Amino acid sequence: MVDPRAVAVNVAANTNAPGFRGPVYPDGSFAYVPIPESAATLPRSAFPADEPLPTYADLDLAFAVPADLRETPVHLDPELPGVHGRDRASYGDPHGVKAGRIAGLERGDWLLFYATLSLRPHGWDGPDEASTGGEIERADELDPDDDLAADWGAYLFAGIRVERVLAVGEAGGGDRDGDRVVDRDAAAALAPTNAHLKRDPFDARVVVAGDPAASGLFERVVPLSTPEAGADANRLVTALSSDSGNGPWWRRPMAFDAASTETLLNRIERG
Repeated sequence: MVDPRAVAVNVAANTNAPGFRGPVYPDGSFAYVPIPESAATLPRSAFPADEPLPTYADLDLAFAVPADLRETPVHLDPELPGVHGRDRASYGDPHGVKAGRIAGLERGDWLLFYATLSLRPHGWDGPDEASTGGEIERADELDPDDDLAADWGAYLFAGIRVERVLAVGEAGGGDRDGDRVVDRDAAAALAPTNAHLKRDPFDARVVVAGDPAASGLFERVVPLSTPEAGADANRLVTALSSDSGNGPWWRRPMAFDAASTETLLNRIERG
């Protein structure tokens, strides 16, 4: 059996969409906040699975989102078992740079997810200033764990152990604005509740289905940033991944070979 490899991609809420990052708490616990749905969507009757398009109000969060976001549909991708009401592990991506990396994964490999998260106190009420009472405490007053960045940082927070990858060129496929996409019927059979199958038109260049028993949120984040500054990559990036750690590395996909993946999985297991 070939040793597993991994690819890590950036997902989840950020300062552009919906305008705030998800929280990481001083002990390394966290919340997964998806981005808003940015594309047109099909009517519910045309979804492969009979379920509503979720909104921020539907998410299982321990804090409030601003009132003007509550009814905004979310792009709940990745979907992870036991998280925000989901029971499958899947991910789809329309972007060539990320899709190309992910397409090379095989059964038993790992698709990992990282996000930029802001340090918040336990009991944080949410990004609405009226509900938080203004400025949060300074980082040095929060007494965070030593490996957490003082303001914001990039953190691994979830993973899918790959069962199947459906990529462009398999089972037919089609075109979207001149770009090749995965065959929609094949994607619907593989991952019927994935968020991209609710879009009109369907736009995924790769769709991943994972083992639900082995996939999900981590108990604690694994930092990719140094404690000194969120914009500075630590050795998990610079020594183990395909990325140099220069420039806006926290926006790019990262690949890990078999040996680096073993080191990374051991680090994830330690929490």
